[in-house]
Amino acid sequence: MSSIPRDKLDRLVERWEAVQAELNRGAGQAAFVKLSKEFAELDPVVGTINKLRGIERERKDLDALLSGPAADRELAEMAREERDALGPRAAALEEELKILLLPKDAADERSAILEVRAGTGGDEAALFAADLFRMYSRYAEQRGWTTEIISVSDNDLGGYREIVASITGKGVFARLKFESGVHRVQRIPVTEAGGRIHTSAATVAVLPEAEDIDVDIKPEELRIDTMRAGGAGGQHVNKTESAVRITHLPTGIMVVSAEKSQHQNRRLAMQVLRSRIYEMQRQQADDERAAARKGQVGSGDRSQRIRTYNFPQGRVTDHRINLTLHKLSEVLEGNALDELVDALITQHQAGQLADMNNAGHA
Repeated sequence: MSSIPRDKLDRLVERWEAVQAELNRGAGQAAFVKLSKEFAELDPVVGTINKLRGIERERKDLDALLSGPAADRELAEMAREERDALGPRAAALEEELKILLLPKDAADERSAILEVRAGTGGDEAALFAADLFRMYSRYAEQRGWTTEIISVSDNDLGGYREIVASITGKGVFARLKFESGVHRVQRIPVTEAGGRIHTSAATVAVLPEAEDIDVDIKPEELRIDTMRAGGAGGQHVNKTESAVRITHLPTGIMVVSAEKSQHQNRRLAMQVLRSRIYEMQRQQADDERAAARKGQVGSGDRSQRIRTYNFPQGRVTDHRINLTLHKLSEVLEGNALDELVDALITQHQAGQLADMNNAGHA
């Protein structure tokens, strides 16, 4: 554990013990929730520290055995083999511990707002946007998350010019945040009579769901309009004055919700508005801290082409990590999306580790 300061690990163990003691004493409800969350974060860290320290003790015992009076040669050889095997185990645990100690994105555990919009390609782009939304909906269902459509603008072929939804569950943003960007599709459109392959695109934005305390929105900063559902809010909803459009005057951000009752639409529109303002503030803070490192996976840049779905070859390629899966249908069904998500998270963590190691050697 030479690369991780021992006093830092001691402080983590001490804090874990203190939190555990406070929970056992019976904290109030608000404190209990906060302490439980901290304990859940510390527990795997301390578990890994204890495993590493167990290896240290084992190594010392074997060293004492090997440096003691001449013993049975066969026993000494076994001890030496056991000692040599401890090195790789300790190295793997140390890497695991480094990942556990990486700075966490405060929004990782949150639910998310998903926005999918058709890009270049007309009706075919709208159909592809519908395919992407279906992929994320199925993925959410498989993970036990809840998806609620906030607004949708569709076309006559069943595609989406734009669809906005909330995905509720634990850790939604952590799993989906690297999906933001331009997704490209290469296939023969249903509208193409000549059988030629076309390239179309859709943009995806994933925003962490914001809470009231995250964003200070004053009533006088809002303009709220009610209108007939239809058009920008969706084609297949009742034509009452139920759609709600909220404009945040300081930023110019405008949100429409038209899928529910007027009361629900107002709630959903505010939910999206808070999340967009929160993400804008997060992005500004990120830009002020530092430009993205070369080794990191970009996230949140909606102009970046991140992935290509090639139907003739049955493949999906993520351009940020140069990963190609010949599992197009499985990815679009949501079944193999985890393979891409896990690879993106691993690459992001590798970039963080490289930064940490470089800072340590500076």
